[in-house]
Amino acid sequence: MPIFSTTNCNELHQLIQQPLLASQDDANEPDGNHDLQVIEQTAPKVAHPSLYKAVLLNDDYTPMEFVIDILARFFNHNEEQATQIMLAVHTQGKGVCGTYTKDVAETKAMQVNQYARQHKHPLLCEVESAS
Repeated sequence: MPIFSTTNCNELHQLIQQPLLASQDDANEPDGNHDLQVIEQTAPKVAHPSLYKAVLLNDDYTPMEFVIDILARFFNHNEEQATQIMLAVHTQGKGVCGTYTKDVAETKAMQVNQYARQHKHPLLCEVESAS
């Protein structure tokens, strides 16, 4: 025996044709007039996370080659980019390694500082707001 008979299919078709958002008061009206409610959905606004800069600070003891290694190892800079940032650190007192979300910037700064201490260098990486 088929699950849907012709009668069942007709009833189903009629149900589909009925308004889905009829108010409760109008559902029992004999003339079939229903007041429909229009529901507008707006997409939620997603705020972009705040950005932070990982910044290397200059010191008089850390070798330039070590700074270039840090920039390549932790910030994925090629040798040319790393050299430019290293020179900014050396001449301007600090240089921006990259801009990231807060968690990423803090993690990278922590990794750089630990790596520098393991290699007995006083190099310091800090996090600053990018705005």
